[in-house]
Amino acid sequence: MAVRIAVLASGGGTNLQALIDYLVGQGDRASARIVVVGSNREGSRALDRARAATIPAEVFDASDDGSALLDLLDRYDAQLVVLAGYLKRIPPAIVNHYRGRILNVHPGLLPEFGGAGMYGAKVHAAVIAAGAAHTGVTVHLVDDELDHGPVIARWLVPVNRGDTTETLAARVLEVEHVVYPRVVEMVAALNERRFFADF
Repeated sequence: MAVRIAVLASGGGTNLQALIDYLVGQGDRASARIVVVGSNREGSRALDRARAATIPAEVFDASDDGSALLDLLDRYDAQLVVLAGYLKRIPPAIVNHYRGRILNVHPGLLPEFGGAGMYGAKVHAAVIAAGAAHTGVTVHLVDDELDHGPVIARWLVPVNRGDTTETLAARVLEVEHVVYPRVVEMVAALNERRFFADF
């Protein structure tokens, strides 16, 4: 039995699409299955991507204490929560309920280029401004602190001479699309025995 994943996204959903494509490619061997895509934005392109793949897609109120999100996750019996460009902080009630089972991908190396306000193009601009030789992709478990939590995987991406925020962002995103789906499935596979120990 595949681990039931809920994906949360706020924007275009390219990491969601990479995960969908990867799991479809795995077929019956996949250790994970996306059971719902949730977004805090009605116009999120991620919702369209989910519907195109016949995955339930729902908008939830992210301005409350987390009860709306918890209700969504409960209704779909989500076992693992995957953040794919989700731009809101996860409420403490959700972190506590799913501790060790919420994954996030960050478009930079943590902890050096994380924290409040560090997302998307802002990360790449900070990397270039710092004169860093490398940036990268970091996949980590979500905890009570922003861009914190145990790191599961890091993949280095070189910063080239003459890189702009846009060129660096594009190269990092390509790596995210390769690394993140594989790490998600690895975590699902490692947790599968715990979830289904009684079956």
